[in-house]
Amino acid sequence: MRKLFQGVVVVLLVGQLAVAQQKSGYKLPQMPQKESKQLGFIVDPDLFQEVKMDFPMASGKFEPTWESIDKNYGEAPAWWRDAKFGIFIHWGPQASGMSGDWYARNIYREETDAYKNHLVNFGHPSEVGYKDVLHKWNPTDWDPAKLVKAYYDAGFRYALIVGVHHDNYDLWNSKYQPWNAVNVGPKKDFLAGWKKELQKKGMRFGVSFHHEYTWWWWQRAFLADKSGPKVGIPYDAAKLTLKDGKGKWWEGLDPQRLYGKPMNYSNLVNEGKPYILEDIAFGRKGIFGNDLDYAYWYATQWAMRMEDVIDNYDPDFIYTDGNGPHPFSGIRSASGYKCDAAARVIAHFYNKSAAANKGKIDKLAIIKFSPAYKGVGTTFEGSFPKGIKSDQTWMADRAVGDWFYRPGFVYDAGAVVRTLLEDVSRDGNLTLCVSLTPQGAMDEGSAKMLKEIGAWMSVNGEGIYGSKAWKVYGEGVMVKDPKNPDSPEKLKGMPGGKLDKPHAEFSFSTKDFRFTEGKNGSVYAWCMTVPMGEEMIRIRSLGQKAGLTQQTISKVSILGNNSSVEWKQDSEALAIRCPEKMDFKHAVCFKIDFK
Repeated sequence: MRKLFQGVVVVLLVGQLAVAQQKSGYKLPQMPQKESKQLGFIVDPDLFQEVKMDFPMASGKFEPTWESIDKNYGEAPAWWRDAKFGIFIHWGPQASGMSGDWYARNIYREETDAYKNHLVNFGHPSEVGYKDVLHKWNPTDWDPAKLVKAYYDAGFRYALIVGVHHDNYDLWNSKYQPWNAVNVGPKKDFLAGWKKELQKKGMRFGVSFHHEYTWWWWQRAFLADKSGPKVGIPYDAAKLTLKDGKGKWWEGLDPQRLYGKPMNYSNLVNEGKPYILEDIAFGRKGIFGNDLDYAYWYATQWAMRMEDVIDNYDPDFIYTDGNGPHPFSGIRSASGYKCDAAARVIAHFYNKSAAANKGKIDKLAIIKFSPAYKGVGTTFEGSFPKGIKSDQTWMADRAVGDWFYRPGFVYDAGAVVRTLLEDVSRDGNLTLCVSLTPQGAMDEGSAKMLKEIGAWMSVNGEGIYGSKAWKVYGEGVMVKDPKNPDSPEKLKGMPGGKLDKPHAEFSFSTKDFRFTEGKNGSVYAWCMTVPMGEEMIRIRSLGQKAGLTQQTISKVSILGNNSSVEWKQDSEALAIRCPEKMDFKHAVCFKIDFK
C-alpha cells in the first residue's frame, strides 16, 4: 500500500503549498464542491508534509508550533489545581433521542437502538433526519441559574461545556456555522447563558470542541437502509441540497454545512473488501488525498469556530476531542489531514491571554490524549494513570451512565467520590458528566446523587481543593489483572469506563487508602470505605519504616468528626483507633498534621 502512493507524494506536497497560499482572512471561503486531483488515500502521514495554515492568529511570543507552546507556557494556572472537581456539561440536541452517546450518527445505522428510537419518536431518517431533530429541539426546562447552583452545591468548581459535539451544531451564536442554536431550534445562546451563571458563582468556564472528525463521523448519513421497507432509499444527507430548502423551514441553510460531504475511496481495500471510511479514521491513520481542498477548508472552519468562542466568550480553558497526538495529525481519529491548525488556535488563545494579563497566562488548553507538552493538558477518559502523574496537567473525564442522556442510569454518589479520590491522589482533576434530559433538566436520580456528593464534599473538601499528590498515591490490597494473569500484582482500584452498576457495587476494605497533601502541609489519608466503630486501622505508608516523611506526627483527626482520635505511630504503620460512632458515607478522611 505504501509503495502504491509514493509516486503521488511530490504532486501532493506541491499542491498543498499552493492551496496554503491562496486562502486567508477572516471571511470563510465557500466549501469546495469538487474533489482534488485523484491522489488516493495516503496511508503513511509521514509522507505528507504538514500544511501551515494561514487563518488569523493573535500575535505574541507563542508561535503555532508545539515546541513554542511547550517552551513559553510556564505552569498551569493555580485555579486549576485549586478547583480539582468539575462538571462536564455534555449536553445538546442529541439528548433528544434518549439513546445515549452518538445519537446523531447512530440514527443512520439500522442495527442501533438510536435508529429504532428515531423511527418511533421522529420518523425514518430518509424523511426526518438529524437536521429535523435540531429544528424540533426545544429544551423548555433549561434553567442555567438553577443548574449552576446545584453544581456548585455539589462541590464542582469549574464547568466544561460542550460548544459543539460531533454533530457539527454550534451551541452559541456562531459566526462560522449557520447550523447553530441561535439560528436553528431553540434560538438560544447556550454558552452565553451558562457563562453568566457560572461567573455569579465564581466557577471557571471551559468550552469543549468535538468537531475535529465530524467529516468522517457523518459518512453513514450518506447511505441507505440495507433491508426493510425503505431499503435503498437514501437518507436525507445523501439527497438534499441548498436548493431543496426553498419554501421550507431550513431555507437558506445548506445541509452540507451540517453533514459535510460524502467521501469515496473505492481504490482502498482491506483483504479484498472496501473499507468503511469511519473504520479507516477511527483507530488508524492516513490522509484523504482526493479531498485536499475540502480538507483545508474543513480545518480552517474548525479553527475559526474555536477562535470565535475564544474571542467572544473568553473561556478560562478549552478542550479538543480526538484520538491522536493532536487534531489534524493524520493519526487515528485525527486522520484525514495534517496541518498546524491546532497549534495555531492554542497559540492564539495564549497570546490573547498574555496581552490581557500583562504577560501572564491564566488559561489552559487541553487536548484529549495529548503527549506531554508543558503547555497542553491531557485527559484520561474513563481511566486514570497507573501512578502519580506530575509531568503534565491532566484531567480524568468520566460520564455517569453515558455521555448523553438515556433512561436507566445507575446514580451512585459513592462511585463518584471514590473515582474522585483515585484521580486527585494521582495529581489530577476529575471532570464529571452528569447528563441532562432533552428538556435541559436533571432527572430525579442525578439530582439526588449530586446532593449526596455535595454533602460529602462540604465535610471533606479541605483535603481535595488545592491539594496535590503526596509521596505515594495509595496503599492497600494487591490484585492480579484478570486480563493479564502473568503480569505483576497491582493496587486494587476503581474500574474504568463510564460509571455504572459495577462501579456502584465495587467494594474496598479498610486496608485501602489514597493520599493527598494539602496547601497547609497536612497529609490526608482517605480510607476508601467506612470503618466500623472502634475498628483499628493501620496505614503502612505512614509507618516509620516506610521513610516517606521525616516529620513527627503531632495530631490525627477525622474530617467531619470532633471526637478525639487514639493513634500511635510505630515502625510498621500509623495505627488509628476509630471513634465509637462512625457516621460517614462512601469514604473517610484521616487528617495527619506534623510538628
